[in-house]
Amino acid sequence: MTTLSPENSLSARQSASFILGLHPFVRTEAWKFLTGYFSWQSSQDERLTVDSMRRKNYKALCQMYEKIQPLLENLHRNFTETRNNIARDIQKIYDKDPLGNVLIDKKRLEKILLLSYVCNTQAEYQQGFHEMMMLFQLMVEHDHETFWLFQFFLQKTEHSCVINIGVAKNLDMLSTLITFLDPVFAEHLKGKGAGAVQSLFPWFCFCFQRAFKSFDDVWRLWEVLLTGKPCRNFQVLVAYSMLQMVREQVLQESMGGDDILLACNNLIDLDADELISAACVVYAELIQKDGGIALFLCRTHHSQGGPSSGVFRLKDTETHFFLMT
Repeated sequence: MTTLSPENSLSARQSASFILGLHPFVRTEAWKFLTGYFSWQSSQDERLTVDSMRRKNYKALCQMYEKIQPLLENLHRNFTETRNNIARDIQKIYDKDPLGNVLIDKKRLEKILLLSYVCNTQAEYQQGFHEMMMLFQLMVEHDHETFWLFQFFLQKTEHSCVINIGVAKNLDMLSTLITFLDPVFAEHLKGKGAGAVQSLFPWFCFCFQRAFKSFDDVWRLWEVLLTGKPCRNFQVLVAYSMLQMVREQVLQESMGGDDILLACNNLIDLDADELISAACVVYAELIQKDGGIALFLCRTHHSQGGPSSGVFRLKDTETHFFLMT
């Protein structure tokens, strides 16, 4: 529930225009800079070298995985269970466009997801990764690009979609934000609507993917998250803006937690531009009301495009890969 004046609200919406996404024609290459796959300062020759290096590193990971796969299958129950979960999730993906053309290669997608699980110790496989990885496969041509873009995206967004790292923190910040900006709504959510906010974890796990009407809208929001603009933890402001869409209905009907969750799950086919703009208005309101809460929620994002060392470790083995990135 915004308290900005009409003039300030309009100004905040207009200021959002510079982060409203990329033209589809440049998206594939631009993402390599946004994620840190390439350096912004690199020359064309340097980018060719980096891409060749990433291809070789990806191939080396695949070869090493093939060598230790029997060991993982025999000694690590979690590996077999996760592999089965990935296979089941992949089969649920609808892989064709309205004309019946196949959009993705499920076998390749399954291989990349399994390799990511085995190599990236910070991000255990979770439901939702299969849909996120699919969007990366749709964006680029080669498997090594899909793999590395996903790794860099996770790190550039500070693993905010990973359950055991960022999701719980996001939910706590969301509760804090509601209490600060909308005390009336906060009281209802703590009373009759108890548990509703904590049940919104799929928003963050799927990085809001299921709320939009098109893949372009998903990419558009993700591009904003990658810029770190207008603030860090912008995903929390996005979630708050979505909750505001059901606020009046929740209060008027005095909804309980389950009904609130159902209303939130019905938020689909959203327009990314409108949601980003609404979240920017929330950011402007935060800055206007109190610098302390704004610093807590929205510190400037200082990441410069992923890790400098690119350390990946094959889980539960003594093999370490120190891959230059």
